[in-house]
Amino acid sequence: MARREAFRLPRHPASVALARHRVRDHLLAWGRTEGDGTLDDTVLLVSELVTDAVRHGPLLEREFEVAVTVLADGACFVEVTDLDAPGGPAPEPDDSAGHRLRNALAEVSGVWRAGRRSTTVWALVPARPLPPEPDGGG
Repeated sequence: MARREAFRLPRHPASVALARHRVRDHLLAWGRTEGDGTLDDTVLLVSELVTDAVRHGPLLEREFEVAVTVLADGACFVEVTDLDAPGGPAPEPDDSAGHRLRNALAEVSGVWRAGRRSTTVWALVPARPLPPEPDGGG
């Protein structure tokens, strides 16, 4: 069973931290734990994608959407969408730091364009095994 959470944020630098916290809180509620590589990688990737949306998104657009879906196998599918953005954001060069980070953290990533008005940058963060439970015995 997949669990999806989506929310909109204003195009403002403070939205980067807000997106990180909201995604972390949702992943923790869905069973991921602190120190879990999937949680950490997903939060870092969300931070990068939201930073790009804030920095490079169209100026007239007031909001963008962040969505995170936890898949049945524990992988996380991340989407950041520029809403009502003619032409969408400028493509990121393949050798940019953000592109290299996405390649390092995501199993696969890409861009969807919905007509001429909406662009979504997406990435799939593979599930890593949860860390072992600490032994409660003394």
